[in-house]
Amino acid sequence: MKEIIDSLNWRYATKSFNGDKKLTDNQLDGLLSAIQLAPSSFGLQPYKVIVVEDQKVKEQLKAAAYGQAQLTDASHIFVFAIEKNFSEKHVDSFIANIAETRGVAVADLKGFSDVMKGTVNSRSAEELDVWNSRQAYIGLGVLLETAALNRIDACPMEGFDNAKFDEILGLQIENLHAVAIAAVGFRAADDVYQHYTKVRKAKDNLFIHI
Repeated sequence: MKEIIDSLNWRYATKSFNGDKKLTDNQLDGLLSAIQLAPSSFGLQPYKVIVVEDQKVKEQLKAAAYGQAQLTDASHIFVFAIEKNFSEKHVDSFIANIAETRGVAVADLKGFSDVMKGTVNSRSAEELDVWNSRQAYIGLGVLLETAALNRIDACPMEGFDNAKFDEILGLQIENLHAVAIAAVGFRAADDVYQHYTKVRKAKDNLFIHI
């Protein structure tokens, strides 16, 4: 537990990255594996993560993120994009994956499938987008904690033009929509924010014990 708390105290929303220091292949794969294992409602994982390393693309994204330097200086940009037009076909795909992974018949999963389809069909398109966004944010949280535990810096960001990101990354074609991003890499030595004391609510003002 102490290691986790120490790592969470160490991390901060990095504002200035060392543009010359990149994630190793092993570090990148570890972060991807952590996101892959992140929990989601029913296990549906109703989002995809676009990992951007290409500097030219990062320059375009920077322009669509109001010129924030993290977009070009960080080693990688993780873009969390929800599945649009979420429907029963996504449930069917998930059920097929369960059947193949666990070696069971699709027919034996009908009860679970019906529950998920009932949930999906009971919500409007707008409600599904909100629901899916919440699942994506769980993945983002897992990314941030895993990065911190491995002394990799990250900055979660919402300050960007979602539509522009969709256009630059060709997400509309895939029925995806960018909802959150994280710049990931290593802090610059002169980033003053790393020296600031964290400001958080006191525990007795944050937690309610019943």
